[in-house]
Amino acid sequence: MRGFVAGTIATVLLAMAPVARAADEPLKVCLDEDLPPLSAHHRGKPDSGFDVVLAQLIAERLGRPLKIQWFESKLDEDSSPQLEANALLSDGRCSLVGGYALTKDSLVVPGVKTAKLPDFEGATRDDRRRRIPLGVLVPSQPYIYSPMTIVLGPKAKDRKITDIGDVAGLRIAIESGTLGDAILMTFDKGKLIDDITHLVPGRSDLLGELEGDKFDVTLLDLRRFDAYRANHPDTRISASGYYYPIGANRGYVALDSDKALLEAVNKVLSELQGAGKIAELGQAAGLTYLAPREPIILGDVWLKILNR
Repeated sequence: MRGFVAGTIATVLLAMAPVARAADEPLKVCLDEDLPPLSAHHRGKPDSGFDVVLAQLIAERLGRPLKIQWFESKLDEDSSPQLEANALLSDGRCSLVGGYALTKDSLVVPGVKTAKLPDFEGATRDDRRRRIPLGVLVPSQPYIYSPMTIVLGPKAKDRKITDIGDVAGLRIAIESGTLGDAILMTFDKGKLIDDITHLVPGRSDLLGELEGDKFDVTLLDLRRFDAYRANHPDTRISASGYYYPIGANRGYVALDSDKALLEAVNKVLSELQGAGKIAELGQAAGLTYLAPREPIILGDVWLKILNR
């Protein structure tokens, strides 16, 4: 009898062991190191941002320690946020990628079998050379909505904006090749083209030039304006309050082999959203927080823009 009881206890303990180990394992989340006020990681400064605090809270609710894998997303023609996220997940660098824009294009099955890893904290020379076999991405439910917004320079601060056409006649600055560029250049069959000056992304200080009265208006991601305003509390540029009607929700993305984790994360996100906690975290991080909205997954952005 004693042998039977001892054997039964041993069986139960063995069955529980993987669960205990899973609870002890860190929740590994990949975050962009330069996406304030969503996430920021710079030498000599504490990690900060909405996604950092949200990941910490989710890990606590799941009873697991948090480990953030910081990575750098390059803004160039060869980069692909979709492939970078997939490579990080497929290489086991993390189980979730946070702050991921939920669009149809970003969630399709990759057209290539392998991809290179983005630069990440702790990467070796060999890591930069390797190509990673890719998996299939699956999104969590969204936790924030990221729209494009019109930002006004000092001389245009009183201009009322209810539509893109209301910037006609103003000195418009926009970064070449961006979503904002496509929206402005194609508006009303090119009505705004003569008012637009193109700047080179990464080489020009778009909001700084707006601040200096070189231009009157621009169109960009609301997150970027929030970040600029946090670093320049005395800024003279201002929000128009207008949001372009085509925007993307942000959430987590994981591999389809990690659906159990996504279900657990979704449950926590629902609880936090229902209690108003996510909005509180966003506001505390300096975000103009907007709750997720339909469509949950944004469809063909370019087609939507051309049809407007």
